[in-house]
Amino acid sequence: MPDPSPPTCDLLIAHSDLVVPMMGEDLPGGWVSVRDGFVQAVGRAGAEPVALRVVDASGCLVTPGLVNAHHHMYQSLNRGLIVHRTFNGLVDWLNFHYPLWARLDEEGAYLSAWVSLAGLALDGCTTSSDHLNIHPRTKLIDAEIVAGRELGMRFHPTRGAMNLSSKDGRIPPDSVVESEDDILADCERLVRTYHDPRRGAMTRIALAPCNPFAVSHDLMRRAADLAATMDVRLHTHLAESLDEENFCREQYGCRPMERFAEVGWGSQRAWVAHSIFVNDLEIESLGRWGTGICHCPSGNLIGTGRVAPVAKMKAAGVPVSLSTDAAPSLRAEFAVSRRANQSLYGTHLRARELLEFATLGSARCLGRAGEIGELTPGATADLAVWPLSENNAARTADEVLEAWLEEGPPAPRHTIVHGRFVVENGQLVSADAADIRRRHDAITRDWQRFADTR
Repeated sequence: MPDPSPPTCDLLIAHSDLVVPMMGEDLPGGWVSVRDGFVQAVGRAGAEPVALRVVDASGCLVTPGLVNAHHHMYQSLNRGLIVHRTFNGLVDWLNFHYPLWARLDEEGAYLSAWVSLAGLALDGCTTSSDHLNIHPRTKLIDAEIVAGRELGMRFHPTRGAMNLSSKDGRIPPDSVVESEDDILADCERLVRTYHDPRRGAMTRIALAPCNPFAVSHDLMRRAADLAATMDVRLHTHLAESLDEENFCREQYGCRPMERFAEVGWGSQRAWVAHSIFVNDLEIESLGRWGTGICHCPSGNLIGTGRVAPVAKMKAAGVPVSLSTDAAPSLRAEFAVSRRANQSLYGTHLRARELLEFATLGSARCLGRAGEIGELTPGATADLAVWPLSENNAARTADEVLEAWLEEGPPAPRHTIVHGRFVVENGQLVSADAADIRRRHDAITRDWQRFADTR
């Protein structure tokens, strides 16, 4: 008997009902082969390579791993707080929470990032950014990076910053702002220590001054210059609320988008969160610059009753990401986005469009088009395997995706990052989840006691 053929790949996801690579044709009965952390090939049933390990994806949809381009992970620590008051807009909400967030330390940053990234992995997400925009203590992003590495998630933490406080007539208390020089020095330290520009990198850093309420023109310009010098990306909030629009008109005599352009951020290097209160000319500018936007429907509906006009943005060539902001579930954002756009703009977003926002669009926002958010040869082996209901027989690929979205979508069976399982058979591979959650919730209880005194 001749020896069997030697393995030609590390991992084979085979026998799926449907592979949706996002670039190229859909593959009913398709498979994905993985070697050294990258997609080796995709194909139809009958041409599978020999693999060291084969995962049976029968009855499943296989997609690229979802990509979350905007989050505030530290805010998981205040999720679920009982607050005996209502908030009159974004500024009032911020004023209540800043004293709580001033308590953030390395332990809180690590635990909130771990819990948030684990939750995203259980949602089929393989890459996430985070906008840690409050730094009452040093090395908080270092602690987040430890959490990302422990879980095996691809992670893009952004070094947020605020340099204007109540003493300058702005919103944040003095306890949560820093000097421009300290902010930029730490940005440079983080990039030199952690940023990996190589293809397939697990960690990348971006610079992320927070918003017009708390950041000077000078810091925005200096951050843009530093990002260009170090060849990293830029991130901020933009046009999130009418409070922001009114503030910019009163303080600077312009709209938020005009200020954004004035400080040198209108480029492909930048991506922004929200962009709800924008006009048609501003959408055209975003498309011309190649500046991406993060569509965060749940938080925006709660905060403003509005969402970004993403269908119009897509038509203008704007890279659009579906992101969570501080919401606990990326999967939930799919359904919320569809219903929100239908009710507010009369725009029915198809399941494929929303999946595109959460994969290809998010990859463009993070500067990783062709590398993440798709299953093509040479892309990273980041993928999600989703169980389908039993009534998918004889459906077209688009019908399968529509049914998948209407079902929730369900939690993935497997989430794989760089060819390694982060979630397997619906469970985190890490064994530390219970202890992490216990420590995380202890901080939340401490914050609740503090909130009760205010």
